[in-house]
Amino acid sequence: MTMKDYRTIVVGTDGSSLAGPTVGRAAWLAKHDDANLVIVCAYARLSRRDEAKNVTTLGGDSRIGQVLGRSAAGQALSEAMIVAAAEGATVTAALLIDGEPAEALVSTATEQQADLIVMGALQDRTLVDRLLGSTSEEVVKRAGCDVLIVRPEFNEGDLEVPEDASIDL
Repeated sequence: MTMKDYRTIVVGTDGSSLAGPTVGRAAWLAKHDDANLVIVCAYARLSRRDEAKNVTTLGGDSRIGQVLGRSAAGQALSEAMIVAAAEGATVTAALLIDGEPAEALVSTATEQQADLIVMGALQDRTLVDRLLGSTSEEVVKRAGCDVLIVRPEFNEGDLEVPEDASIDL
């Protein structure tokens, strides 16, 4: 098997404490392989009616772990750009996508003809993750390219994902 350098790397960010190391790893790889780096931040924007329906049918907010609101997503993307620049990576796109993180990463990787998706994941699994599957599992199943999962280096506890003070509704 012949090993080849990556040409385009897509990395997901959510503004959590795991986002910095994840973007840092992707940026380091992009610089090392002289690859383009595409940073993606998926966020949720639901109407009040849809939000009430979601909470009622699932018994809780299904957007847990997803950035809530465009403003918070923009902040997470800005922080990721700073990390990527510090690593010396060439960022060719920084995308805010209103939607599910797995779909955003997989579709962006397809559109950008990416060779690698880099994303963070925790080992702890909630009941919702066990029933519905996690974002990382969904990406691994659906991606047409390599997927690198970055784990926290130590027990970070609960990783809080940012949300707007007043969610864009």
